[in-house]
Amino acid sequence: MRTHAQAVVIGGGVIGCSILYHLTKLGWSDVVLLERDELTSGSTWHAAANIHGLHDNANISRIQHYTMNLYNALEEETGQSCGVFQPGSLYLAQTDERVHQLRLQAAKARLYDMDFHEINRDEAERLHPLVNFDGIKCIMWEPSGGNVDPSGVTNAYAVGARQRGAEIHRFTPVTGTVEQPDGSWIVETPKGNIHTPWVINAAGLWGREVAALAGIHLPLQPTEHQYFVTEAMAEIEGMDRRLPSVADRDGEYYLRQEGQGLLIGAYERDMRFWAEEGTPLDFAHDLFPDDLERIEENMMRAIDRVPAVGVAGIKRVINGPMIWSPDSNVLLGPVPEKEGYFCCNGIIPGFSQSAGMGLMVAQWIIEGEMQYDMFPWDMARFGHWATKEFTMARVRDVYAHRFKIHFPNEEREAGRPVRTRPAYARQREMGAVFGLNYGWEHPLWFADEPGTKDTDGFTRQNWWGPVGEECKMLRKTAGIIDISNFAKYRIAGAGAEDWLNAVFANRMPTVVGRSCLTPLIGKRGGIAGDFTITRLAEDEFWMIGSGMAERYHQRFFKQVPLPEGTTFESLTQSHCGFNVAGPESRTLLQRLTNTSLATEDFPFMRSKQIELAGVSCLALRVSFTGDLGWELHCAEADQLRLYDALIEAGAQIGAGPVGGRALMSLRVEKGYGSWSREYSPEYWPQEVGLDRLCKMDKEFLNKAAAADVMAKPAREQLVVLAVDEEAVTRSNADATGGEPIFKDGKGIGRVSSGAYGYTVGQSLALGYVTGAVAGDRVDVMILGQPHGATILAEPPFDPKGLRLRA
Repeated sequence: MRTHAQAVVIGGGVIGCSILYHLTKLGWSDVVLLERDELTSGSTWHAAANIHGLHDNANISRIQHYTMNLYNALEEETGQSCGVFQPGSLYLAQTDERVHQLRLQAAKARLYDMDFHEINRDEAERLHPLVNFDGIKCIMWEPSGGNVDPSGVTNAYAVGARQRGAEIHRFTPVTGTVEQPDGSWIVETPKGNIHTPWVINAAGLWGREVAALAGIHLPLQPTEHQYFVTEAMAEIEGMDRRLPSVADRDGEYYLRQEGQGLLIGAYERDMRFWAEEGTPLDFAHDLFPDDLERIEENMMRAIDRVPAVGVAGIKRVINGPMIWSPDSNVLLGPVPEKEGYFCCNGIIPGFSQSAGMGLMVAQWIIEGEMQYDMFPWDMARFGHWATKEFTMARVRDVYAHRFKIHFPNEEREAGRPVRTRPAYARQREMGAVFGLNYGWEHPLWFADEPGTKDTDGFTRQNWWGPVGEECKMLRKTAGIIDISNFAKYRIAGAGAEDWLNAVFANRMPTVVGRSCLTPLIGKRGGIAGDFTITRLAEDEFWMIGSGMAERYHQRFFKQVPLPEGTTFESLTQSHCGFNVAGPESRTLLQRLTNTSLATEDFPFMRSKQIELAGVSCLALRVSFTGDLGWELHCAEADQLRLYDALIEAGAQIGAGPVGGRALMSLRVEKGYGSWSREYSPEYWPQEVGLDRLCKMDKEFLNKAAAADVMAKPAREQLVVLAVDEEAVTRSNADATGGEPIFKDGKGIGRVSSGAYGYTVGQSLALGYVTGAVAGDRVDVMILGQPHGATILAEPPFDPKGLRLRA
């Protein structure tokens, strides 16, 4: 066994072997995989191993498409069969909401040149004569859908990695991972130790235990999961082809051919956790006792859909473990608090994603960044607040509702609240309906009746009208928005300015009290973040960024060492904030402070420490609403006192509380981008209009990459679109993000954000397009159907910024 390696992969399931294979494919041969038992042990060997290409998230669809296409090539490359069966997949919709979801996916398939399209009942009956299609409103066909052999795929990755020089050691448990002073690692095993700069935890069911060896907590929880295989069925034995798989997600089961019978699996409501206190180290190719009564309701729905199942005998039952994250997505990426420790844990659709996941890991480790923005998979989306109790509550929910549609703007309640602010109870009394942002509860909108809950769907929901009233109130008088979930930092010391200039692309303000907007540049030259930075003193700065990306951004900040005597401190937990905005915001605030807020005394993009209703606040004259406004930041202990004062003063002029959904609408009216939607490492500065903030006459993090991409023509451009009022009225729906954009039948882009612009009277979208200019007519595929739209020359609200600077 080698004593040194470029990377050590821990775990010999399908994901670990894919990572090893892709590391070698990208040029690293001095890599080692350690497996405590035999390859595929744990959850890989008993997986149903279905494969499908389409997902609600476009980048996950791309990854799954890559995976499906790789399997046949992998067989040719290695000579190892992957057991690929691709008879196609039928997707069924029993509800209008499922129809909307499938048609949106079909529109995305057109945009990304994938084959997923609607067929009629006659064609579906020809493809699968055993299915009863009564009650089905829409049928989609994916010709490349199917399944693979779990052991075959895993061993093909292993063979391919070995052919390029990788080592694989079975029956070699990792007993320790010891961090070294230089950030490298000693991986300890009974057969010897390996020194490596990269440890990759792909330990599957043992992901928690392996992470704990390095002092890392991962929010993961295993469950039981069952499927069964029928005896041979005469109807199938008499066919000369393999039947397509069936995705009847409204029925909450999956079904495909296995041998001459059918395999049927379910995610039941009466779920079972397993290994709550830790996965047994002696567990390998083991299963649990059958418990088909738990999935009986799901089985009966499958029998209703495929009656022949009802008379078929059961050949075998598989009841094995799976391990889940709180949102059922993988925990992927380097641990921000460590050097050289990479996680890839909690994968559910492993055989649909294995190749793409392996490629993303290899790109991140070798090239420094993935080609796609995969923040929905980034382990940094969870923090210390994701406790065991939270994790178990969320896993119970995502398992039991595995096939439930994830609607735009949906907020699931399981495990909440986790983190609240002092004003939480008051806001709840006022009718606030809350969302979750990096563990924090924050008001999304205010209902007339306390205790009101969101309804969910692709069309306009119960919050649409009240959110409109909030927007109109703010634009007419003023609104009070809780922005405590924004990330807040203080950088202080003699080297603070130099450090900030070395990290960020813009030049830091040189005058005390001034603020600047600045992008953070990623490894490939894209937009990794956007921040507002204010100079508080000669040696002190205040910085505001995305709250949900706070842990994610730690990775970038660590790349530039802090100068001696300089401190960097997160104040997100200790401080709260409000944005008071609207044409009467100055009037409202002036009632509570002796500090003059007149423009000549307090201009746009300036800051002051002021006293407001007896509370010390840092006041910044900025507003994400695009209107006149101030951000007010105070100590958490003072939040409720400040909030009550703002609400009382606001009531005297017709102003009141405003939630995050209204803020979304208001910023779209102004054409403002938001991190993870318009701003992402995938997008270049000149494509999002931030190139003017990249000061190329100074050094900053990843400047060379920025210079490289900014020397090229923009591939696409961020634009504002107005969707035809008649079209959105007819469908009762607005764009929400992800909808493809077509021009003359050709895909030219996609929506990044969408909302109704209540104060401009237009249904709006921000999106990226290529080959189109202002005034062009396009189709936005809302609900998967074409909605006519026009590309606007400028944002519809205050395009010259007069209100901002009033």
